[in-house]
Amino acid sequence: MKSKNSPQKNKSSKALDNPSKAILKRVNVLFFVIFALFLILVGRLYQMQIANKSFYDKKLETSGSLSTVTEGTARGQIYDAQGSPLVSNQAVQTINFTRSNTMTAEEMRQVAIKLVSVIPDSVKTDTLTARDKRDFFLADPENLAKVQDRLSSKDRIDSKTGEKLSEGDLYAKYVKKVTDEEVAYDADTELAVKLYKRMNATSNFATTIIASGTFTAEQQATIAENERSFKGITVGTTWEREYADSPLTSILGTVTSEKAGIPEKYLDEYLKKGYSRNDRVGTSYLEKGYEDELHGTNAVKQVIVDKNGKVTGEKVVKQGEKGKNLKLTIDSKFQKGVQDILRNNFAQAAQEGYTPYSKGAYAVVMNPSTGAIYAMGGIAHDIKTGAITDDTLGTIQNNFVPGSVVKMGTITAGWQNGVLSGNQVLNDQPIQIQGSQVKQSWFTNGMSTPISAVQALEYSSNTYMIQTALDILGQPYHPNMIIYTSKLGASFQKFRKTYGEYGLGVSTGLDIPGESTGYYGVDETAANYLDESFGQYDNYTPLQLAQYAATIANDGKRVAPHLVEGIYDTNTDGSLGGLAKKIEPKTLNTVDISLENMSLLQQGMYQVTHGGSMATGKDTMTNASVDITAKTGTSETYVNDRNGNLVYTSVNNVVAYAPSANPQIAISVMVPDTIIKVEGNNAETTHVNQNITRDIVNLYHSMYGFK
Repeated sequence: MKSKNSPQKNKSSKALDNPSKAILKRVNVLFFVIFALFLILVGRLYQMQIANKSFYDKKLETSGSLSTVTEGTARGQIYDAQGSPLVSNQAVQTINFTRSNTMTAEEMRQVAIKLVSVIPDSVKTDTLTARDKRDFFLADPENLAKVQDRLSSKDRIDSKTGEKLSEGDLYAKYVKKVTDEEVAYDADTELAVKLYKRMNATSNFATTIIASGTFTAEQQATIAENERSFKGITVGTTWEREYADSPLTSILGTVTSEKAGIPEKYLDEYLKKGYSRNDRVGTSYLEKGYEDELHGTNAVKQVIVDKNGKVTGEKVVKQGEKGKNLKLTIDSKFQKGVQDILRNNFAQAAQEGYTPYSKGAYAVVMNPSTGAIYAMGGIAHDIKTGAITDDTLGTIQNNFVPGSVVKMGTITAGWQNGVLSGNQVLNDQPIQIQGSQVKQSWFTNGMSTPISAVQALEYSSNTYMIQTALDILGQPYHPNMIIYTSKLGASFQKFRKTYGEYGLGVSTGLDIPGESTGYYGVDETAANYLDESFGQYDNYTPLQLAQYAATIANDGKRVAPHLVEGIYDTNTDGSLGGLAKKIEPKTLNTVDISLENMSLLQQGMYQVTHGGSMATGKDTMTNASVDITAKTGTSETYVNDRNGNLVYTSVNNVVAYAPSANPQIAISVMVPDTIIKVEGNNAETTHVNQNITRDIVNLYHSMYGFK
């Protein structure tokens, strides 16, 4: 039986059985589209070549290219806390060269030769290579032709491919064919070579300083009146960094010259920021740390060139802007006062015979709550010549043994590791480890005396700290004990972690590069571990000790130290302008102990300068104009004398803050390698560290007062 739908099915089947008709329709549509597009193209060509031919001919004649040129601006300046300039820009006259895209090597060579006769004393800094001299020689077309003739046909062919060498490869061969005799130039010609070298290194449409100095009116007039002879040459001005005569000069840093430009390792980084290759950039300390603010914004312009290479116009795309200025937290007068205090006290200690082997004296003063640095004083002592020089960098780069000043950190480690509780009492007693010499506090004399944590700081007890260290190690003290070393590494790390919370052995967060993070000893023996507990092993910088003191004064909040108070604009007359950005305090961490325990540390330090007869800092620092809270440290060291013999010395340190009830300054003082005078059972050391601390507090009080 047939289905009712069978006729329709048969019709569809026929269509499927004959696909050629559908394909033919599609091909016809495609041809129609192509034909339509062809008509549109013909119409467009008619419009351009016949109907509007004159318009497009004119556009073709004037069409060309755009070249972007970047021009640098003056760098920002650096001022002290009172607005006195520490780094300024000194105007310098220059001879500038702007290279056009049509200027030939021969033209540049001729300009260089003529310039030498006008400014012979302004191009003496560049060094010349053999290649520089040969390039100058080959810039003369006659010389080039003569050298080209020295190449055989074989010399002009690539031996591997058999093809003709490129112009670049051929030129390299020309250079080799120039003889030494041909480039044996006299002095004037060598000056011309130096000028040519700078000109030839200039990019198209860019401007380069090729000479600088003080040019007479006659020299400037000669160049201006002979514009055609001195193609691309103009007289202008640039700036050079001028640094004030100050103890702070070393911490200010340096910038590159325009010739040196951006150091290679930073090139990609700065180019992404819109710098030019020859931009001057900071290379160290403040100049580098605040490069983004000091550099400013480069001007950008576009040079319009027609098809014949002729410049037809310029367009300023971006206006340049002078760099921002920095205002420091340091008052130059206070800084100088601190330097004088260091020099005077060191000289006094030298007269008393304490410092023949000392490397100098260092002090840092900072605000404990904001981190603002008020002074970074340092003097270096040459033990061979006796010369004393300013050494501000030593405050952030030199590492010394801290001694007993670390004991607040040791007690903190005891609390954090659960081996001390509050103002816990331990027996100060001689410590006898099997096979080792007896370790004891300076006041022990073989006796056992119960003392609290506060008293351990007041008397500077070594054995309180040693017993705490042994407890952290999990081996409480008993006479003639053996120390097992399986947990030494982990216990060292516990101490260093705690010390790091105060800024010891870690980055302080200083706002400029270049600081040392201290020195960790690598020989983790039992003896060194015990020495670590009272500051006789790892080494720290004066800045780290200042941050340590500031953290205690600030109730355990560790604030990053900073040298810059704010970023400032420039007034129209060139003077320091208004505040653009204030540098705010930056809290790095809070020491992980209770405020009650922090108060015990503060109380112990207060007793150092206000306690009984055994208080280690009472003799000198109580003479200050306000209360000082401090911890002294005298670490034992050895140095070689001039004959190579070991001399028993000490590092005399102080960490302090004042006034005690309302801390406004924190201070560290480090005087390394002072003589210890031993007579019988008595050992006498200098109090130069305490004298310096007292004098700094008095100076600050007299200059600014305390709130």
